[in-house]
Amino acid sequence: MFVQNRINSWISSIAPQVALPLRIELWNGRSFDFSQEAPRVTIRVPSPSAARYLLKPSLSSLGTAYVEGAIEVTGRAVDMIKVVNALARSSLKDTGSLARIARTFHHNRKEDAEAIRYHYDVSNEFYQQFLDPNMVYSCAYFENGDEDLATAQIKKIDHILAKIQLKPGQTLLDIGCGWGALVIRAAQKYGVRCVGITLSENQHALAQERVRAAGLDHLVEIRLQDYRDVKGSFDRITSVGMFEHVGVKHLVEYFGIINKLLADDGLVMNHGITSTDPDNGETPYGGGEFIEKYVFPHGELAHVGQVLRAMQEGQLEAYDVENLRRHYARTCAIWTENFEEHEEKVRELAGDKRFRIWHVYLAGCAYAFDQDWISLYQIVCGKSGRHPSSLPWSRQYMYNK
Repeated sequence: MFVQNRINSWISSIAPQVALPLRIELWNGRSFDFSQEAPRVTIRVPSPSAARYLLKPSLSSLGTAYVEGAIEVTGRAVDMIKVVNALARSSLKDTGSLARIARTFHHNRKEDAEAIRYHYDVSNEFYQQFLDPNMVYSCAYFENGDEDLATAQIKKIDHILAKIQLKPGQTLLDIGCGWGALVIRAAQKYGVRCVGITLSENQHALAQERVRAAGLDHLVEIRLQDYRDVKGSFDRITSVGMFEHVGVKHLVEYFGIINKLLADDGLVMNHGITSTDPDNGETPYGGGEFIEKYVFPHGELAHVGQVLRAMQEGQLEAYDVENLRRHYARTCAIWTENFEEHEEKVRELAGDKRFRIWHVYLAGCAYAFDQDWISLYQIVCGKSGRHPSSLPWSRQYMYNK
């Protein structure tokens, strides 16, 4: 009875503040609707002990309860995320442990490799259920806003290759090459010699297979290698969706290594997620805590200001900065739709728990980008101190087709 009274009090305090398409079903058969609108999300609390997750509904606590099966949540992920965020905003203060705290982690080769494999080595077939046919697992580029995902991902790669002014005969290093889409496209379109590196064994195997199938063995090499072990000099270097794994404290070292690998007149493209909090804080209401626990162990986001500072300290000068936040919001929204469309196959491949993790993660990312909690920047840079005459006078070269 005590728990029921607390639930009643909580609902009475929250319901007048929000009009949500939400129904809460309790263990004793009672249910509560939060608006006259037909519920699009149902939260079922199967026992009195599970009620505590509702009373302090942070993104971390409710996400954990859903993933671990302590509560049941039904509905489309996009609706689930909106409802949970509304509950969190109405019930909690965005301060203290629920604020945009900045956490730092110890990074070393072993832990970095384990974190990468935890996230990426689910199975290649798992990622094929929601990515485009080229399996590009990063922000797409919707040049006109009406492209399908496959087209937008090709346009993203071409946008990057245009920004770094890639030319035949050059060499390209792709740090965190994924399943090889960028290096394959670069070799096919420009005839350049490419090296792609990854720490994921699954990505490494499939990327090699795709290079062979494309007949590009003579131009493209895929390595299972840490970026700290790469030797040589490259005319162009790309890093797409990789530096989020480096760690905020290691950004200067990371860009310093890139600087050493870059030819004197070379160009670098760093494409990565950033925090929109100037203090490098995570997404609020415990969202960052959930992602670190279940999705990206040891992942850290820096504000773009700190990224630019770290680049400069690593002896790299930023030439061009472009914000693609809304592009990533749409990308994640499409991934979520694809994920739900293939729910049966995803559950078969990954199991119920991992399905629930990714279900809320993908939709949560779409929401976070949409709300400007996180962002995505493409930054083109080169070695500090280059003579200005070696650089284009305008950005027009990026759009010449």
